[in-house]
Amino acid sequence: MSDIKLIALGGVRENGKNLYIAEIQDQIFILDAGLKYPENHQLGVDLVIPNLDYVIDNKERVAGVFLTHGHADAIGALPYLLAKVKVPVFGSELTIELAKLVVKNHDTTKHFKDFHMINAETEIDFGVTEVSFFKTTHSIADSLGIVLKTPEGSIVYTGDFKFDQAASKYYKTDFARLAEIGRDGVLALLSDSANADNRAQIASEHEVADEVVHVIDDCDGRVIVAAVASNLSRIQKIFDAADETERRVVLTGFDTENIVRTAMKLQKLKLSHERLIIKPKDMAKFEDHELLILETGRIGEPLEGLRKMAIGRHRHVTIKEGDTVFIATTPTVAKEAMVARVENMIYKAGGEVKSITNNLRVSGHANARDLQMMINILQPKFLFPIQGEYRQLAAHAEAAQEVGVLPENIFIVKCGDVMAYEEGRFVHSGSVPASDVLLDGHVIGDVGDVVLRDRKILSEDGIFIVAITVNRKKKVVVAKSKVHTRGFVYVKKSRDILSEAADLVNHSVANYLAGDTFEWSELKGVVRDDLSKYLFDQTKRRPAILPVIMEVR
Repeated sequence: MSDIKLIALGGVRENGKNLYIAEIQDQIFILDAGLKYPENHQLGVDLVIPNLDYVIDNKERVAGVFLTHGHADAIGALPYLLAKVKVPVFGSELTIELAKLVVKNHDTTKHFKDFHMINAETEIDFGVTEVSFFKTTHSIADSLGIVLKTPEGSIVYTGDFKFDQAASKYYKTDFARLAEIGRDGVLALLSDSANADNRAQIASEHEVADEVVHVIDDCDGRVIVAAVASNLSRIQKIFDAADETERRVVLTGFDTENIVRTAMKLQKLKLSHERLIIKPKDMAKFEDHELLILETGRIGEPLEGLRKMAIGRHRHVTIKEGDTVFIATTPTVAKEAMVARVENMIYKAGGEVKSITNNLRVSGHANARDLQMMINILQPKFLFPIQGEYRQLAAHAEAAQEVGVLPENIFIVKCGDVMAYEEGRFVHSGSVPASDVLLDGHVIGDVGDVVLRDRKILSEDGIFIVAITVNRKKKVVVAKSKVHTRGFVYVKKSRDILSEAADLVNHSVANYLAGDTFEWSELKGVVRDDLSKYLFDQTKRRPAILPVIMEVR
């Protein structure tokens, strides 16, 4: 039995949903508990969280949850975890306050109080390991990396990070502490890979600040800035630019008010004066050139808010001639198509679109050079690229080999893989449940592949409903079939198809009733199969078929 095991329940071969487990002897240490937003094919799904079965089954052994920063990909799954596993939660001041906001919004966890505030100087002795922390640079203040000390060397989890020599006070990396960790010996490095396939220099925060001011100062009308609510570094620069260009800031996003107020209370976000922020209802008191509207959208996603503004359905703002929309965030690859559609809508509404990525390469994640620097400082025996899609994990592995890490000491794992440390090596020793858990409204895990497949069919080919009444004892059709469709064909132009489909159902049911056996499921299957073949032959489409067979007693 190995004394050390590493397991990723999320965050590998995908973006977001970060949750990693370090097992040391008989204790489990959970590193982050994040969510991710659904892919395009996950129709109707609101959020995706890791499968928590392994943690729930071993909850007596969980020492705690250790958070690196306050973004949704690190804290978003906390309510669902704490609803099943009541364990202490550790994080920096801002991270804990944001985690409290997330947790108290859920009925099952709103009374949870076991939060513990730590900082880069904190050391916690759990007997089997000593947990300590180090400052990192990310797009949110108070980001920390985590160190689990073992007799074999430390397990280091970077969280999201990058290196920026010009980072401000709450965003600075502690290079001296990193060097100290490296000198003490690092067994395994679990390192951010989200930007590993990029070798170009990332813009510093000072360059970003200058660009934000330049774009806003160049606009004559209203400026609508789209940003992620929890990217406090960017929010600070937007506030500073608004002050410098003599504009008032209007907060319109669902999450913005809570996050901004929390950061301001902790002095992680500062305003030049209290009058800088105004309520949406007060916009009419100011000229267009005096307004900056900050749109962050629901759960930090601003694109949907911009779409509503463009088509006149936003609760506060409608885009008009002379407006400039400044996209101050870097969209993920999955969102690029949506960005293009929204930009088109904005131009149709009379606005103009500018993006921070037009002139700068920006990211909150380390590029390949930064990753190599982290490896050179820490000198790990083994590397686990995490937090990224497979191409990014592979790029991280390639960059690591360039600085001397042997290929056999780099592990690109899958979600659920159990990597055990045995006889001086990490070896694959089985797997645990690690499938996606889909959240649809208040329903958790009730949306699976079958439901998604049905939704896809409904979205593409519609639904075909047929109702018929039978007398099972007399083996006759009492009322002939009636058909209804939604999203399948235009009824007025397809009456012949619908009439022939109804006749086919009557014939199929009559033939089945003439047989010796009777099973409701079997009869529905016969109707579904015959209809499916006929409709595909006629239309080359496969709608969802719903037979409704009633019985007269």
